[in-house]
Amino acid sequence: MKNLISWNFPEYTTPERTKSWYIFAILFFIALLLYSVFTANFLFGLIIIMLVIIMFILHNKEPLEINFEITKDGIKIDDQKYDFSSIENFWLIYDPPQVKNLYFKFKSTFKPTLIIPLLNQNPLKTREILKEYLLEDLDKESESTTEALARVLKL
Repeated sequence: MKNLISWNFPEYTTPERTKSWYIFAILFFIALLLYSVFTANFLFGLIIIMLVIIMFILHNKEPLEINFEITKDGIKIDDQKYDFSSIENFWLIYDPPQVKNLYFKFKSTFKPTLIIPLLNQNPLKTREILKEYLLEDLDKESESTTEALARVLKL
């Protein structure tokens, strides 16, 4: 497999959060827990507690460095390989400094869309390489509402 382009990116990014963000988040989670107690919805309360624990663990853990490669046969993320035949299309959302991502949609409905941060990669070079092997979805011009909301709320 000949490597056409490659780069490393962190497993996830931790946004810069102010002290007021943490105070608001704690108050919000307490309010949700109180709601779950008053409505006797203990499963909802358990889900909220699990969410807080996951956020705490992620906050205190350093993200792993992930290696991404585009080869003549497909794409490779660390040791996981995806042939171009399993990918339906790709698209780029490039709106620096907030959004610089490469997206892959798989043919399988069970695989979610794969999002690769471009970081400092040249999006035009990456696009030209991928266009040789995959269809580009030109209809996608902005990130999904979920991604934008997560970025704005610093989740």
